[in-house]
Amino acid sequence: MERVIKHPVLKTDLNKKQVNFLFNGEKFTGLEDEPVSSALFANNIKVFSIHEVGDAPQGIFCANGQCSHCTLIINGVPLKSCITPLKEGMDVRTLVHLPELPKSDEGLRNFEIKEMKCDILVVGGGPSGLTSAIELAKLGFEIILVDDKEKLGGKLLLQTHKFFGSIEDCYAGTRGIDIADILDSEIRSFPNVRIFTNSSVAAVYKDKKAGLFIDYKNYVIAEFEGLIVSAGAREKNLIFPGNDLPGVYGAGAFQTLVNRDLIKASGRVFIVGSGNVGLIAAYHALQAGISAVGIAEILKEVSGYKVHGDKIKRMGVPIYLNHTILTAEGNGKVERITIAEVDENFNPLLETAKTFEVDTLLIAVGLSSIDEFFNTAVQFGFKVVKAGDADEIAEASSAMFGGRIAGLNMAKMLGKEIEIDEEFYKKAEILKSRPGKVYAEPVTELTDNYTPILHCHQEIPCNPCISVCPSGAIKLQDALNSIMDLPYFDGDCTRCGQCIAVCPGLAISVAKKLYGEFAEVILPHEFIPNFSANEFITLTDTEGNYLEKGEVMKINYSRKYKTYMITLKVSIQNATRIAGIRIQDEDRTKPLPEAVYNYVPDNAIVCRCERITVKQVVDFIKANDIRDANQLKQIRVGMGACGSRTCSVMLPRVFSAAGINWYEVAQNTKRPLSIEIPMCVLANENQ
Repeated sequence: MERVIKHPVLKTDLNKKQVNFLFNGEKFTGLEDEPVSSALFANNIKVFSIHEVGDAPQGIFCANGQCSHCTLIINGVPLKSCITPLKEGMDVRTLVHLPELPKSDEGLRNFEIKEMKCDILVVGGGPSGLTSAIELAKLGFEIILVDDKEKLGGKLLLQTHKFFGSIEDCYAGTRGIDIADILDSEIRSFPNVRIFTNSSVAAVYKDKKAGLFIDYKNYVIAEFEGLIVSAGAREKNLIFPGNDLPGVYGAGAFQTLVNRDLIKASGRVFIVGSGNVGLIAAYHALQAGISAVGIAEILKEVSGYKVHGDKIKRMGVPIYLNHTILTAEGNGKVERITIAEVDENFNPLLETAKTFEVDTLLIAVGLSSIDEFFNTAVQFGFKVVKAGDADEIAEASSAMFGGRIAGLNMAKMLGKEIEIDEEFYKKAEILKSRPGKVYAEPVTELTDNYTPILHCHQEIPCNPCISVCPSGAIKLQDALNSIMDLPYFDGDCTRCGQCIAVCPGLAISVAKKLYGEFAEVILPHEFIPNFSANEFITLTDTEGNYLEKGEVMKINYSRKYKTYMITLKVSIQNATRIAGIRIQDEDRTKPLPEAVYNYVPDNAIVCRCERITVKQVVDFIKANDIRDANQLKQIRVGMGACGSRTCSVMLPRVFSAAGINWYEVAQNTKRPLSIEIPMCVLANENQ
């Protein structure tokens, strides 16, 4: 079984009942109510369907219910396996080409209209949806909150790392999974909030009603006065040969499998994109015992927080800047990937190609807002606001604060006489700030007293180290007069270790002189130690360069922050430069001696559902002078089961390749329903 059995942060004893199920007639076991897709991954089954075009194998992509690539035949019905809970005795089969119609052709047995009312419908129970609902619940509004997952929390449920921001405003220093529990408990304390998990909003209609797919069993019409769209975001795909192979999927899907479902989804993973999502995915892979072979970034610098990038490099994960993905190749699954450097116009330089043997390629090149219901509601003239990633892609810390503002704005729209503190807007802007200026690392003079060494030299919205220092010895500079300012040490250190343990970027060490040529250094460590006292381990500087082998003196553990603190004896000349512990050896990350690949960019898939290539789309656009994306439906682009969610974000690049400005192209028309709903559910049949 491919499950995570040890983890430094997560509880691996899920305490779930084991159940038996059939896959293509063969007996397997899984955990009751886990997604069927996760049960298959745990049994090392990663091909879910065979496409009718070329008999191409298909695997998961989003694991979030936003695409259709995990569709299987479950008890005779085609269902998305990532949102279908596993039950005892399920008969699961590979979807081969198109599903057959059910043999039963009985007429309608009964029809029931189910309805409910509320003041405000909140679409999505992630960080922004929860905080907006909490603000509105405090003001006495009747609220319906709908989320498509088993638990509330959205992307918080995938985030085992500690949060940036401030402790006061967004629980900085607390892990996302723990913040989800805090917000879940708070929202459930309000009697005026009805919560529907494992449910989706399928449509918003012009008569101020929405269609809810409750527990994926019943269709309910909900009447509302105000609408908050906090549905999050979906992952973007990239166009390259092999982008549809099983084993190519989104970084968010990977985090879902590994952190939520505790599936060891891969043995060797490579990541495209060095934003915070990609950097954190590499970290999560290492924590789950998966080799993170490398990260490719097309830009000349890491696009996420520098402390995230530095942390990953210290662990032993190389980041290839000015590189792009060329191909993913293998026999029915990913077996190797090839990257190459790019020129100033981002064109690949094939002579620089490097090939790596991996079984998984994660795409972490950004997110697109799920805001279709907001646009529909604006068109209909509803009272509507959007929050979180549905409004603007940013950190979850920003989403929480933005959700509070969205809730208060909705209250004002519905007639509540309240004032929103201007400081709220200022803080919201700061929390979603892009990384700022990078400064040179200052030289710290070592003494006989403990001194915090702050390996944090980029302006980012973060200050928990300031808040937890009992002596107030860590302060912020006043260049920007906000939490974007850099921290510095000025005072007396008590060696309490709070700053070491709370730092989300693992960017603080504490050091002092010992005797002779030796010094003591204390480092944070978020892995189960595979070493003991008196052993020597590999230590690196801030950016991951090897410095020396240090002797382990002591291993302490902070239960509050779930972080180990490793005390080491090191050379005095390196003491203030030592910033981290190497986790994986260089041998795990080396490319093949020679690049081995077949690069035919025209063969890259644009529409995964219908397997339409770049060449097919570009040729059709040129031949017919297409200026309306809806016309691409003639060649099946956007006609697949995902409803064009995956391919639509790639169309600007395709139209550009055909010589047409995307801003001159009419967009696809969105129509309800937004998700697949069986006809029997629309009628609310009892059986």
